[in-house]
Parts: sequence; C-alpha cells; structure tokens
Amino acid sequence: MVADMGAEQGHASRLAEVYVRSAPAGFRLAYLLTGDRVLAEDLVQEAFLRFVGRLHHLREPEAFDAYLRRTIVNLSKDTFRRRAVERSYLERRTAELREGHTDRDVASYESMRTALLSLPQRQRAAIVLRYYEDLHESEIADLLRCRPATVRSLVARGLEALRKIPEVTT
Repeated sequence: MVADMGAEQGHASRLAEVYVRSAPAGFRLAYLLTGDRVLAEDLVQEAFLRFVGRLHHLREPEAFDAYLRRTIVNLSKDTFRRRAVERSYLERRTAELREGHTDRDVASYESMRTALLSLPQRQRAAIVLRYYEDLHESEIADLLRCRPATVRSLVARGLEALRKIPEVTT
C-alpha cells in the first residue's frame, strides 16, 4: 500500500512536470488553431486528460510534445466539425420554420383584435378559449363556471357578432 502511494505520487509529479513544460506551447497552438482562448484552454485540458492514462507508457518525455500537438489538432478539427454540423442543422431547421410560417397580415390582426375586444367579456373568453387555446366545451365550462350549453351559446353569439363586423371574416 505504501508502495502504491509512492507510485501515485511519482505519477502525479511526473504528470505535473510534463504539464508545466508542455501546456504553454499546447495552449499557443490551440489558440492559433481556434482563435478562442477558452476553447484553447479546454482543448489543452482535454488533451492532457486523454494522456493521463498513458503516462506510464511514455518512455521519452519529448515524445509527449508530438502527441500533444496531434491531439490538439484532432480535437480542434472535431470541434469545428461538430459546430459545422450544428450550424447546418440550425440553418435547415430555420428554413423549414420559415417555409411553414407566413408573416402576419398586420391589418387583419388588428381588425380581429379590435373586433374581439368589442365583444362582451364572456363571449370573448369563450371564443378565445375555444379557438385560440383549442379547449373542449367542458373545459371551457369549468373555467367560466357555467354549463357546456352556455359555452355553446356564448361561442355562437360571439361568432355571429363577429360576422356582422365588415372587416372581419371568420
């Protein structure tokens, strides 16, 4: 057990030594590849994390610099590849949403809003809950504390009033 602790301390001090010696150059490389300080730090940390398990296989400390450079380059390529995939997905998704979405006709929207506001409060609530919130008559009746037949009547009278307003088409 004492031998294990000595080996762990030796392993840790060797790792610290390699880190102090190689991290600044790794950071410079990562920064030049990415142009982002935070990402560069992350890439160097990730490269060292991948190396920790292989430290005992390292025979020549100078060989680590080549390993570190190769790992940082690969990690940066992976990062940019992942970002390109994310960006492509977002562009496709945005295009899909634009195709399915038409801009509101402001005049129609304002005329409908004005017409709705001209209705009595209970009729307006029944219509909005039915057609905007897409609630069933029984749910609307619970919210308005009335019977479903009353909800049907409120909706019917409200729609009839809206039809009488010339600018609104229902």
